[in-house]
Amino acid sequence: MSFKDDIKELAEINIFEKGKNENLFVGRPYYLDFDKAHLLINDAWKHKVGGIPQGTFLLAFYENENDKVDECLLLRVIKPAKLPTDNEIISTMVDYYKTNLESSEKNRKLDDFTRYQLSFSGLECRILGTFYKNEKVDYFGADVENYYSAHNYKVYKPTGKILEKIVNFRDGHISIGSSSDFKIGKIRYSSSCRFQDTQEEVPVYVNPNDFLGKRTALFGMTRTGKSNTVKKIIEITTEISHKTNDICTNLSSTHNINAFKEDGIPNYKVGQIIFDMNGEYANANLQDDGTAIFQKYMDITKRYSTLEKKDFKPLRINFFTDITAGFELISSLLSNENSDYVKSFLSVNLEEPDKNDKSKYKRWQRKKAVYLCCLKKAGFIEPENFKVSFEGNQKINDKITPNKGIPLEQAITYWEDIVEKKDDDFFAEYKKNKGHDWIDEELKSLLVFLTRKRNLDGSSVSGFSKLAPFKIYHTNLADTSFEKDIVKELREGCIVIVDLSQGNPIAQKVFTNKLCLSIFEDAMDKFVKTCPNNFIQFYFEEAHNLFPKKDDKDLNSIYNRIAKEGAKLNIGLIYATQEVSSISSNILKNTQNWFIAHLNNDDEIMIANSDQYVDIKKFYDFVDFCDNLIKYSSGNDKGFIRMKTYSNAFIIPVQVDRFEIK
Repeated sequence: MSFKDDIKELAEINIFEKGKNENLFVGRPYYLDFDKAHLLINDAWKHKVGGIPQGTFLLAFYENENDKVDECLLLRVIKPAKLPTDNEIISTMVDYYKTNLESSEKNRKLDDFTRYQLSFSGLECRILGTFYKNEKVDYFGADVENYYSAHNYKVYKPTGKILEKIVNFRDGHISIGSSSDFKIGKIRYSSSCRFQDTQEEVPVYVNPNDFLGKRTALFGMTRTGKSNTVKKIIEITTEISHKTNDICTNLSSTHNINAFKEDGIPNYKVGQIIFDMNGEYANANLQDDGTAIFQKYMDITKRYSTLEKKDFKPLRINFFTDITAGFELISSLLSNENSDYVKSFLSVNLEEPDKNDKSKYKRWQRKKAVYLCCLKKAGFIEPENFKVSFEGNQKINDKITPNKGIPLEQAITYWEDIVEKKDDDFFAEYKKNKGHDWIDEELKSLLVFLTRKRNLDGSSVSGFSKLAPFKIYHTNLADTSFEKDIVKELREGCIVIVDLSQGNPIAQKVFTNKLCLSIFEDAMDKFVKTCPNNFIQFYFEEAHNLFPKKDDKDLNSIYNRIAKEGAKLNIGLIYATQEVSSISSNILKNTQNWFIAHLNNDDEIMIANSDQYVDIKKFYDFVDFCDNLIKYSSGNDKGFIRMKTYSNAFIIPVQVDRFEIK
């Protein structure tokens, strides 16, 4: 049977008939309200159904011969519940043990009635919602519209195809049996699998539409399966992207701007960009048996790195043509310098002013020229036939006319000559007539860097030599900047991997910010012009380094903007980190999909259970799993996660499949 036939069969299963299997009967409620149910269960019943672990899904059917009700309550097992008769049972047990102490329990024997009474216990369950039928169509509501007398309900443990339909039921327009469903793993209730391993495997599907243009979080300690889950999401997204042949490049407002076709397939190929902090997506990872994304999708994968690496495109800036970006990078890399002359250099404003402000524009041209001369002196190679132009003065130097454009070698000579003549009468006369110095403070700061003379006539300083280590981020060959190339590749439906596993962390952050901003601005431009925006998915490992909690109030942060505005621009965000508490609350509040593995300390559990993150506690039902999330077996639980996707009304415990290269 094909996958398509399998999910079609699944969609046709009648929960209200097949769910009432007497072999899977587990008990009856003795208390019921809108939120919870208390069940009377028996040891024999539990054993017969293969155990009832914490988190197990159960179905409660109303059974009254006078009423036909096509609905059932979906329950999740939470914890033991106290029976009204527990005190009597405890008294009976205590008396029995006391009576049999003298015999050292050798001849102890319970009567059948007492043994039967002691086999009963209580179980507290969360009511997740109601399955009901309306005109032969199955629906699920995430609440209880009406509940009947508890004694009229019988509770069963769903298995096989019934359980499969329950955990894969979709809200909204996405229904089970969709051609865009993909398997991500199987149902798993507990770390111990003595019973579960003997039972029929129940697959869990996800729909890529839940991730496209939405926010997805993955939390868990190192080596708990986060990266594998991310790879599965990338795989699923790539597969649905392959279902369309159309690409989104240079399309006008006359083209189809709808995100999806009628069958749920995207109108245009999906672009994906992975910021690879550990190099495990761009390179074969021995810890994961060499399972790298680029190996599986070589034909559509483009790899970039801040370092020179074989088969990688370099993340480079042409410092001579992209002055703002280059100076921003230099400023970031020198931000820890304490020297006054360096601070003065970094405070210079090199942004191009309005040309109509002629005086300001002239001064900017001079500053720009000196800055480029500093780069030249530091060993940066300029593009072929590169020249600078600025307005000089023949009274200062009548041999060089910079306003017509001159090579950098001549420009360096010109400015060195200016410094030598700084005490000439021309400069004093200029200040007298104009009211300000020809060499203003910003130009002076740049000239100190160029000449390496403190205050232009004092002791020697490092000056331009401080720029030399940053040559590795420069290219003189690029006709277009790397971010424009990457935007184009994403619009064509490529997978772009930015390898950030090596190199300067500050430079990595600058490049990442620059790239994210460029993609966002391109998407915003298309949105404003009503042009098609294909889906572009961002993937961030070690996300706390890029959008930490301390940036909550920085609403202009590109990451906060992506989280808050990305949906309308068809931009999706998938981020992974070890701790819930480390992430900006603005990001968390806009997250629709959650994958949570093992959290190793009570603080994280308490955070997930506090009012600080109400979207975890109140909007979702992760509070049901807080006790389990801190329990972990390193040899057994890798990939065991609790999953809540956008179209699922409740959390599903899943053992995620291993990402493989086939």
